Amino acid sequence: MTEIRDIGFIGTGIMGKSMLRNLQKAGYVMHCYARHPEKVADLKEKGVAVHDSIAGLAKTCQCVITIVGFPRDVEEVYFAPGALMESAVPGSYLIDMTTTSPTLARKLYEEGTKRGFHVMDAPVTGGDTGARNGTLSILAGGDREDFDTLQPVFQGMGTNINYMGEAGMGQHAKMANQIMIAGALSGVCEALRYAQANGLDLEILLKAVSTGAAGSAQLNAFGPKIIQGDYAPGFFLKHFIKDMGLAEEEAEKKDLSLPVLHQVLKEYRELAKEGKGDLGTQALFTYYEKK
Repeated sequence: MTEIRDIGFIGTGIMGKSMLRNLQKAGYVMHCYARHPEKVADLKEKGVAVHDSIAGLAKTCQCVITIVGFPRDVEEVYFAPGALMESAVPGSYLIDMTTTSPTLARKLYEEGTKRGFHVMDAPVTGGDTGARNGTLSILAGGDREDFDTLQPVFQGMGTNINYMGEAGMGQHAKMANQIMIAGALSGVCEALRYAQANGLDLEILLKAVSTGAAGSAQLNAFGPKIIQGDYAPGFFLKHFIKDMGLAEEEAEKKDLSLPVLHQVLKEYRELAKEGKGDLGTQALFTYYEKK
């Protein structure tokens, strides 16, 4: 069994940078690759080794974690010339924590296994707050033996770590999670718009209902931000569109009718057309403000 000491990280955005820092705090020697090195200058100052190529990073690390934006970015990081599938050392652990398609997750697993890698899909939920605090929920798919081996790594980033099944099942679990969020956040936005239109004090309303049956993680996280008009991203609206689109595609494969998901996705896509893709998911409220 490979001893994991050096961990490479590809994807140092809102979530990834905090996850990397927590792994460093857990005692791992951290490496990263970024297309724009100036964006990880702060990590370099803290002792993170910054590589100028994926190949250079992969050849140094026993484990590489990726959490990038879109499925096309995952394809590039793993399959482009000189990327992970060509450059990682056999026996390495490759963990994709991007929310991507279960089909792509299975492709990574199958191709990686042929080349002697241990591949897992392990998307996360918990947002930027969970990433900063090291309290993410991690939804892992792949071989159970690999999941057990990687427990210390996962524990460096999260506190609710679950094995969901074979390759791709972590991504299926994340699709279910995003469907739940779509409905819950839409409900929060509709309720606040209703309350606003009827002259209720929104802050008092939140205090009144947050500990009752209507309370939810979405209400607690985004209710106060919506009231303050704070639409800064903890999770980009455009990335949630990507996630819901993937969920819709997977639902269609099973001939499932998911009308709430379909409607919320339609609303978010309208906001993206208005140039709001780089706002946070709570900007859904602005859709209802127009009505």
